[in-house]
Amino acid sequence: MNKLQALSQKSRFAILIITTLFFSACSETPERFFDIAILNTNMINDFASADLARHINDETKEFPDIPSSKKKGDEAAVSLNNKILYLEQSLDKVKKLSASGEEEKEIKALSQQLYELVIPVYKNEYLAYAKLCDSKGSQTAKDEIIKNIDEKYGARFEQHFNALMEKGKVYAQKHNIQVNWGQ
Repeated sequence: MNKLQALSQKSRFAILIITTLFFSACSETPERFFDIAILNTNMINDFASADLARHINDETKEFPDIPSSKKKGDEAAVSLNNKILYLEQSLDKVKKLSASGEEEKEIKALSQQLYELVIPVYKNEYLAYAKLCDSKGSQTAKDEIIKNIDEKYGARFEQHFNALMEKGKVYAQKHNIQVNWGQ
């Protein structure tokens, strides 16, 4: 009987340890949470900007004296599609984050909203822009697409992005996460 009770106590203790390990493995460290929810958004910080438009257009540049710069004609679209895949993966990671506490829940929601705002624009307007760049379309048509993106989404993006960064700064400071905020 004593052996059975001892085994039972050992079993309970083992179950308690396993349960504790399981639940602690399911929650992210503050650093990992920060990296996924906040730091990964640096890929979209140039959204609705002239810099992003220039970067996409630069994918199509050829230099006559550099044969290796010869383009196939789809470089801007391919580059943008790769970025879209990365952003979709980032959004998926944000959705899978376990947020413990109100602060993390707010950050997760802001990050998710930000990705859900920009991904459709990358898939539609920016991809149309990239295809226009690849086909050497008119500058007027390209400028119109970029102007429309800025007018339609720029202010909302900036508002969401700034809100996330403000929450991120507080979160990083609270958890002693060293971040260079571009200063």
